[in-house]
Amino acid sequence: MLISRKPLGNSKLRAMTVLAIGALALSACTNASQNATPGGASTESGSAKASFDPSTITKDDSLAAMVPAAIKSKGTLTVGSDTSYAPAEFLGSDGQTPVGYDVDIAKAIGATLGLKVQVQTAEFTGILPALGPKYDLGISSFTINPERLAAVNFVSYFNAGTAWAVQKGNPKKFSMDDVCGKSIGVQTGTVQEDPDLSARNKKCTDAGKKAIDIITLKNQTDVTTRLVNGSIDAMAADSPIIGYALSQTNGQLERLGDVYDAAPQGIAVAKSDTALADVIQKTVTKLIADGSYKKILDGWGNADGAITKSEINPAVS
Repeated sequence: MLISRKPLGNSKLRAMTVLAIGALALSACTNASQNATPGGASTESGSAKASFDPSTITKDDSLAAMVPAAIKSKGTLTVGSDTSYAPAEFLGSDGQTPVGYDVDIAKAIGATLGLKVQVQTAEFTGILPALGPKYDLGISSFTINPERLAAVNFVSYFNAGTAWAVQKGNPKKFSMDDVCGKSIGVQTGTVQEDPDLSARNKKCTDAGKKAIDIITLKNQTDVTTRLVNGSIDAMAADSPIIGYALSQTNGQLERLGDVYDAAPQGIAVAKSDTALADVIQKTVTKLIADGSYKKILDGWGNADGAITKSEINPAVS
C-alpha cells in the first residue's frame, strides 16, 4: 500500500453529519494551535479516551544520551502530522488537541527520551519537505515507498493496506472491477491517489474507456463526507482509516472488497539526520519490547497493524 493520506473541497458536512463522523477530523495523512483541520470541522469520538498516558513511560537514560544536541537543547520533539486521519491522528473535541495512535506513539517516544512532544497539524503533502527546518519527525501514516525513501529516512512502526468503502448496501452497484468513469475519492498525496488510482485510470484510458473521476481532497474527513452524502461513488484509504470511518458514520458506509497492498508505515526523519533516525528506531524497538507499543495500538483497536521489528529504511517495492 502506498500512502497516505493526507485540501479539501468546498463541500462540508451539515453539523449533525459532522458529529456523526466525529473523530474523522483530518488531513494525511498537521498544527495543534489551529481551531480545526484545514477545510473542515473537527470532533472527537469516544475512542479518543484510549489516548495513552506518557507518564507511564520511564525515561531511558542511555537512549536519551543519543538524542542529537540541537533537539536535546530545546527539550522538545516537534512532530508534523496531518490530523485528519482518524484513528491514527485527528483533533479532539476541543478542535485543537491532536489525538490518535500515532500521537500516542509520538508521546511515548518523547517520554522515553526525556523530551516534550509538540504535535503540529500540517497538510499531509507539506510534512516531508519541512523535515529539519520545521519538524523533527513526521508521524502521519506515511506508507514507506521508494519515492519517499529517496527523500527522507523512515523508521518502520506499523503495517497497513488499502481498503475501499461505498454507501451502505452499495446503492450505486459500484465494483472495483469496473472503475472507469466512476467518481472515487482519495486524500491528496496518498498512495491511493498515486500510484493506485493513477494506474487504474491509465488502464481505463489506454483501453479507450472513460477516465476515472478522481476526487482528491486535502482532508480525509471531507472525502468521507462526500461518500456519506452520495456525491462520489466510492473512496479508498488506508485500511485502519476505512475501518474507523465505518464505525463512526452510524452504518451509512460499508467496506468493499478485501484489504490489499499491505506495507509498512514509517516515522519520517530528514535524510541528513541519520543520528536521529537511529535513536528513534532504537526507541520504537524498546517500546515494542516493553509492551507499551502494543498497549497503545490495543487502546485504539488497531493491534492488527502491529509489527514485531522496527527498521530504518526497510526494503519495499
